[in-house]
Amino acid sequence: MAKDSTKTTIEADGLRYRSKAPGSPFAATSSFGAATMSCFLCGKHRPRAMLKSKKLLGKSQPVCSPSCKELEEQLSNKS
Repeated sequence: MAKDSTKTTIEADGLRYRSKAPGSPFAATSSFGAATMSCFLCGKHRPRAMLKSKKLLGKSQPVCSPSCKELEEQLSNKS
């Protein structure tokens, strides 16, 4: 099974970029509280309201609340 070929173009400055939609997959938000952060344990991006701070490796890190596994189960049951 072959991969789909990615169309690329060479820019005037000599750099090669893949064709993709411009912008970030994380929409810019106007309020600080609506921003997303990644969980230190599972790496998934979640809204700040779904994260809590937990002291890991001597620093407070954002982690899923109540836990990564329980939060994933809750979100999959809603869908």
